[in-house]
Amino acid sequence: MAANRARGQRAGLTRQAVLEAALRLVDEEGLKALSMRRLGAELGVEAMTLYHHVPNKTALLDGMIEQVVAEAVPPEFGAGTWREDLSAYARALVAALGAHPHAAPLLLSRPALTPRNLGTLEAVVEMLHEAGFSLPRTLDVLYSLTSFAVGHAAAHAGRIDGAGSLASLDPTAYPLLVAAAREAGEDAAEARFDFALAALLSGFERELAGTSATG
Repeated sequence: MAANRARGQRAGLTRQAVLEAALRLVDEEGLKALSMRRLGAELGVEAMTLYHHVPNKTALLDGMIEQVVAEAVPPEFGAGTWREDLSAYARALVAALGAHPHAAPLLLSRPALTPRNLGTLEAVVEMLHEAGFSLPRTLDVLYSLTSFAVGHAAAHAGRIDGAGSLASLDPTAYPLLVAAAREAGEDAAEARFDFALAALLSGFERELAGTSATG
C-alpha cells in the first residue's frame, strides 16, 4: 500500500483532478464508459491509485454531481432578492446540465451529500429562511425548483420535443393540439422554460405572502 501511495503522490493527482477527468470522460462517451480502470488509463495511473482520492465509484459519482452543482451556483448568488437568486440558480443549473448532459440522470437518481454540496444547500436554505420561508418550506422550494430545472435539462438533452411532435400530427384529427404547437414555433423550449419558472416563483411568492399574513 505504501508503494501505491507513493505512486499516487508522484502522479500529482488530486480529488479535484480525478473528478474533472471523470466528468470529461462521461461528457465525451457517456456514463457506461466510466470505470475506475478506464479513468485511471485516462489519467495515466493504475486504477488503484484513484482510491487514494475517491474511496469507491459511489463517491466518484457523487463527486461528479458536486462538480456540476458547483457550476450551477452563480457567482452573484446571494446578491439579489430570493426570487432573483432562485431564478439565476435554475438557469445556471440548466446551463450546467446542458454542458454535461450525461450528468442529468445522476442528479435525478442520487442525493450526492458531499460536504461541498451540503454547504451549497445550507446556504440556499439560510437565504430562503431569512426571506421568511419556514424551514420545512425552504426544502420544498429548493427541491421543487431543482427537480423542475433538472427535468427540463434532461428532456432537452434527450431531444424530447413534445411541441415538435404535436405539430406533425393530423390537424383534422387534433386541430387544437396542432395549432397550439405550430403557433408556439420550433424554438419554444426556452420560452416555455421562462414561463414555467416564472409561474413556479410566483407560486412561491404567494406562499411566502400567505405565511407573512398569518404569521
